[in-house]
Amino acid sequence: MKTLETAQLKPENAVYQADILAGDPWMKEIKKGQICRILDLEGNQAVDTLFYSSEDASERYSALDTIRAQRNIYLTKGSPLVSSEGRVMLRITEDTCGRHDTLGGACAAESNTTRYALDKKHMHNCRDNFLLALAEWGDGYSKRDLTSNINFFMNVPVTPEGQLTFEDGISGSGKYIDLQAEMDVICLVSNCPQLNNPCNAYNPTPVRILIWDAPAESVA
Repeated sequence: MKTLETAQLKPENAVYQADILAGDPWMKEIKKGQICRILDLEGNQAVDTLFYSSEDASERYSALDTIRAQRNIYLTKGSPLVSSEGRVMLRITEDTCGRHDTLGGACAAESNTTRYALDKKHMHNCRDNFLLALAEWGDGYSKRDLTSNINFFMNVPVTPEGQLTFEDGISGSGKYIDLQAEMDVICLVSNCPQLNNPCNAYNPTPVRILIWDAPAESVA
């Protein structure tokens, strides 16, 4: 599949552009061949993301199959995002951050309570964002469609003992990741509102999403 050069991906040429405020959800279809950029505007912002096949919602991003396909728990340039049916949904064509988490999951009322304190239960969280966006989208989506998500820009090292730790983000202002769709997909994002660990530098900030059409021959 032919990909536009990074230099050609100018904001003024994007067919879609939107800023997602800190703590907000976002959901949109990305057509085969299109390139979607997630831009970290201020730095160290975690972006929880899921993907579904537009044709069949039961086919969705699979963390297990993605990790197995690339033999790496982190995502970066060149990584394929593999579906539950073993097909490549998208591929990372550019990455100025360096690596992205596949294991940390999405914050939820339950995890905030367990990890931090009982009084954190009612704080805004990514799982609720996902559920709200799915309900507004319709088409039969429900909480059963929530699976292990990607955390773009999030730093989750694995200790020698196999434990996960949440550390300061490794992204910065203006860092971005480009993904080219290899099938029609639905992209679901929660721009993480987490205030209890350093994944957002304790200060959630907006991100920008841009979409470009790819050359006609890439979707033939």
